[in-house]
Amino acid sequence: MLNMNFLIRSAVESDITTIFGFICELAEYEKLSDDVTTNEEILYESLFVRRQAEVLIAEVDSVPVGFALFFHNFSTFKGRACLYLEDLYIKPEYRGKGYGKEMFKALAKIAVDRACDRFDWSVLDWNKPSIEFYKKMGAMAMDDWTVYRLTGDSLKRLASN
Repeated sequence: MLNMNFLIRSAVESDITTIFGFICELAEYEKLSDDVTTNEEILYESLFVRRQAEVLIAEVDSVPVGFALFFHNFSTFKGRACLYLEDLYIKPEYRGKGYGKEMFKALAKIAVDRACDRFDWSVLDWNKPSIEFYKKMGAMAMDDWTVYRLTGDSLKRLASN
């Protein structure tokens, strides 16, 4: 049941500590804490100076309870921008109350308002609660696609050749 004092808003510069805290909590939940190499300064530069991504903050009674970090990618086949959700996180004690669904609705509205052709995201295979949540909203897995990634030394090596 949604709290009447629930609000979704765009992040502002003073939210940087909150955003970083949510990222660390999400990394712990995903068992990826060792992969977090960012800090508040890097996030600030990326989000508020370079504007490489955007963040929504979910609040209940003016207390931040979750966040969504997203950016645009592009479909060459459609010739349109798409919305890509990098991370969505709701604090455990606030889950099951509809806040995650409201965040998805807000993101879908942004995608529609910006004439995006798609709204995409990835989920870890073991994260069954999230997978079920996405399916209930009508999302479908893209089983015929595999995500690849270059990072670290491999990325630097390729860039230098």
